[in-house]
Amino acid sequence: QVQLVESGGGLVQAGGSLRLSCAASGRTPSRYAMGWFRQAPGKEREFVAAIRWGISTEYTDSVKGRFTISRDNAKNAIYLQMNSLKPEDTAVYYCAAGGRPGSVELAGQYDYWGQGTQVTVSS
Repeated sequence: QVQLVESGGGLVQAGGSLRLSCAASGRTPSRYAMGWFRQAPGKEREFVAAIRWGISTEYTDSVKGRFTISRDNAKNAIYLQMNSLKPEDTAVYYCAAGGRPGSVELAGQYDYWGQGTQVTVSS
C-alpha cells in the first residue's frame, strides 16, 4: 500500500510564502513522477508542478518563477516551495505519485494521491 501525506498548508497574505511537504509511505516506483495538483471550489483539479525520477521538472505557466518543486529520494518525499503567493493560488493542494513520466500534467496518469492540504491566500 502507498500512502501520501501532505503538510505545510495554511493562511498567508498575498506576497507571502509557504512550503508544502509530501511524505510517501509504502513502495512507490522510483522511476515514476511525483507532482502537485490543486483544486479550488467548483473547479477541476489543476496541474501545478511535477518532478521525474531524473529530477527534471515541469510547471504550469501561472506558477513559473514563483513555485519550486524538489525531491528527496532518501526521505521518499517531495516539496513545493511557494513564493509570492497570490489569491488565485488559494486551493486544496494534493500530492500525487506514480505518475507516468511522459504525461505528468494529467491527473489521470497518477496512481496515488494524498488527502490534500488547504492553502489560503488573502488579499
